[in-house]
Amino acid sequence: MKSSTYLPALTGVRAIAAFMVFFHHFNQESFPYPIFRILNEFHTGVTVFFVLSGFLICLRYYDSCEITETWFKKYIKNRIARIYPMYLLLTLATFAFAWYIKDSSVYGGFSYPIVLLFMNIFFVRGFFDDLKFTGVAQGWSLTVEECFYFLAPLFFIRIKKNIRSLVYLPMGLISIGLILVAIFSHISFYNFYGNCTFMFLYTFTGRCIEFFLGIYLAMIALRDNKQSTRPRATTLGFIIITIAIALLCSVPLTATRKFGLYSPLGILSNNLILPVGIAILFYGLISEKSWLRAFLSTKTMDILGKSSYIFYLIHIGFISKLATDFCSRHIDQFYTWMDDKEITWFSSHISSSILMIISVFIILNLVSILLYKCIEEPMNLYIRRSSLLATKNK
Repeated sequence: MKSSTYLPALTGVRAIAAFMVFFHHFNQESFPYPIFRILNEFHTGVTVFFVLSGFLICLRYYDSCEITETWFKKYIKNRIARIYPMYLLLTLATFAFAWYIKDSSVYGGFSYPIVLLFMNIFFVRGFFDDLKFTGVAQGWSLTVEECFYFLAPLFFIRIKKNIRSLVYLPMGLISIGLILVAIFSHISFYNFYGNCTFMFLYTFTGRCIEFFLGIYLAMIALRDNKQSTRPRATTLGFIIITIAIALLCSVPLTATRKFGLYSPLGILSNNLILPVGIAILFYGLISEKSWLRAFLSTKTMDILGKSSYIFYLIHIGFISKLATDFCSRHIDQFYTWMDDKEITWFSSHISSSILMIISVFIILNLVSILLYKCIEEPMNLYIRRSSLLATKNK
């Protein structure tokens, strides 16, 4: 497989991952327990993103990687073009909106909003347990992504010298994370590497295995052009993913444990078993013909996948709140109108909460596509073609 190969099925996967996180956050306790419990663990969409990032970065840059100023500047410029414009815009808008409506929840109890703004803009807040959900709350995962982006070229160089580094590097990173916890867990500084749970769930040192499994998959894909009509890997990957989510769902919930993720079994399932299943599924999607690959490659899933980054950034936050308030008002009016007309079938079969979730889901997708077409895609192309970080001629 060539590094420039476009894989539409994996673009479609991005949409599914973002939608999983959406339904995780919009889960309702009034849902039937099996549905509520499964949706409760759909935070696993983030794991899909991490494995996919490891795969795509390795696929595109592994063979061409070189530690030179020119190469590294071009690489960083491409990463900035892909991630930063929409994140910066939405972060500034989030803090501005919070200031306008006097919503201090965005600050997470931090006393210096301007300092916190810069910590969000430069992805620093993701290293602190107390601050990880400030600003664009789901942006904590971008701190993890950015750590991988900056270190990936060094990883590639090391792996080229010694293939065993695929095992040694994640082991070393996890060890570094544990050492940081041992040092800073006794220091009260907004819980910087404050505990092992935070380290394993919200930092690159804890989540690195997901990226390295993606790297390993890309190395296989770069040297394997085989295509199969039997979806064996696709089926096996789906089975392992199902087992991992089932293990997460098997963890009893308590007043302090809202998700199965916050347990040793949950961390093992999410950080190791699940990414193995995801990597195998990805291999199936790029090497096997299946109905799932065909579905994920459709034009609808393609545009939803391309706009999924924006969808992920706005699915909770002030844009989501505005959409929710809008839908809530009009859905209440709709049900009142139905009652006045003595139309009872709809209200007796479809609850207002279900209708609101569906309505918000549709609106946020439309907003995401609009922002992708009007802002993200043009800005991405502009930055890539610009002279940003270009080496000046001496």
